Amino acid sequence: MHISFLIHNAYGIGGTIRTTFNLARTLAEQHDVEIVSVLRHRDAPVFDLGPRVALRHLVDIRESGPGYEGADPAHARPARVFPAAEVRYRQYSELTDRRIAQHLRRTEADVLVGTRPGLNVHIAKQARRGPVRMGQEHLTLDTHHPSLRLALRSAYPRLDAVTTVTEADARSYRRTLRLPGVRIEAVPNSVPAPGVAAADGSGKWVVAAGRLTRVKRYDVLIRAFAQVVAARPDWRLRIYGGGTEKAALRALIDELGLYNHVFLMGPANPLEPEWAKGSIAAVSSSLESFGMTIVEAMRCGLPVVATNCPHGPGEIIDDGVDGKLVPVGNPQALAGSLLTLINDDDARIRMGGAALASSARYDPAMVAGRYEALFGELLARRRGSRLHCSLHRARGALLGGAYATKDAARAALRGVRTV
Repeated sequence: MHISFLIHNAYGIGGTIRTTFNLARTLAEQHDVEIVSVLRHRDAPVFDLGPRVALRHLVDIRESGPGYEGADPAHARPARVFPAAEVRYRQYSELTDRRIAQHLRRTEADVLVGTRPGLNVHIAKQARRGPVRMGQEHLTLDTHHPSLRLALRSAYPRLDAVTTVTEADARSYRRTLRLPGVRIEAVPNSVPAPGVAAADGSGKWVVAAGRLTRVKRYDVLIRAFAQVVAARPDWRLRIYGGGTEKAALRALIDELGLYNHVFLMGPANPLEPEWAKGSIAAVSSSLESFGMTIVEAMRCGLPVVATNCPHGPGEIIDDGVDGKLVPVGNPQALAGSLLTLINDDDARIRMGGAALASSARYDPAMVAGRYEALFGELLARRRGSRLHCSLHRARGALLGGAYATKDAARAALRGVRTV
């Protein structure tokens, strides 16, 4: 198969980029795979793509490069296809609309895969006849702005499939968007085996990692760790990542007198060696679309104590076997589970081994195999019945139009402008 991924900016840092690279690199062992980056802001990607995956871009915004297109007048005019309610909308323009449309008309790919809602809309509306059209959801439907959900409901009936990273989100898509004829499947993100030895459970470190944002609730983790330190002052906490909450978290650490026990380490890449130095991983989020850091820690042999928040932790962690699940926003419960593992060396080491074994299901080979099977089924359906595919496209366009008209009428009655 010729498989083409359409991504926002392959040259940045983020979970979607990392998991797309992992998947593309593995699929390229058997197939012709490319990643098409809408934007390019630096010379080389941060993550390793391997030698077999082709990478190209549509709009060059490298200010120091000879091909700089950021000053193109079309790039100053607003996008019309990319949905205005999408969080990346301000980075899109008339120029990106035009380049994406040209790419989707000319591509020879058998399978087109979008990696964020706005790009999935482009694929649904503009891809030429022939390729399988797939949209990936790397966040969750429920976290999207209502106006974006309306835009997706009108465009997604023209897709062949939508994948989510959790079963919970797949159920949400089926229940909320109602997309007859569109395959909705939950396929998790992939995490490769680390290139370091697994943790042995002897280090007296709890490790957490992720953006320092409100949703990660590191304030809850720090307050929980104050209780841990009161009972076990020989243990310490490292938090890796950067973000807007850094100053507030630093102030909380000082307020609680934890400056010798809790350390804000900043971003780290690669992170695997830092996980391996710890003995327990901690996640305090109020929301996780998947939980990449949970899987990363488990692949390094760490049991994970995590809040049982929507959507990912409960699908990844087997409570009491390879980690522990605690209520959201409860420092006492989080501290209690951390202390249970801190105070029981045998249980901590046993659960770390279980985490290492169970996380193998997220290996890129396993996840790529699921995508390969899904692509194959969709291609076989398309090649086996061109009439069926034409009818699906026509029905999708009609259904999308009907949804858009209905939603616009409802919004008008409420005095809300739809996007």
